Amino acid sequence: MTSPFIRRACAIVTLLTLTTSSAQAHATLEVKQASPNSSYKAIMRIGHGCGESPTLKVRIRIPEGYINVKPMPKAGWTLETVRGPYAKTYGTEHAKLSEGVREVIWTGRLLDAHYDEFIMTGTLAGDLEAGSTLYFPTVQECETGFNRWIEIPAAGKTPDDYKEPAPGLKIIAPNR
Repeated sequence: MTSPFIRRACAIVTLLTLTTSSAQAHATLEVKQASPNSSYKAIMRIGHGCGESPTLKVRIRIPEGYINVKPMPKAGWTLETVRGPYAKTYGTEHAKLSEGVREVIWTGRLLDAHYDEFIMTGTLAGDLEAGSTLYFPTVQECETGFNRWIEIPAAGKTPDDYKEPAPGLKIIAPNR
């Protein structure tokens, strides 16, 4: 007969294993919350390929309200940005911005057995509302197939309700 302690320990290990697998099974942001009118370093983690196929391209669409974006080059990868107009003009300390980077694309090779991080920095607009979420739709193109982490939850739903949810950044009230 198994003791309650051992059964409980096995249940905890199983739960941790499932939680860890689920967290690594998506494109995810390392830092999941930030305040408006602050700089934000977006670190997108890609935890696997497509099945066993290596990742060849990572495309991240920049959400409205994340401005003045500058991606970090990665050794062994080419970097491309797509610029376009913002929905409105944003004021910063140094300038008024009406356009900027709208998509960042890294092209290279990431084996399924490895994970990597794709980094960019920018500013969260001052008019973003606490409690809202900015979504970073991310497409992972592989040698065979793709993962489209682009599903944005409808009202009353959460990312857990979707197979390929877009990574989200929760906007929180500034510290005072």
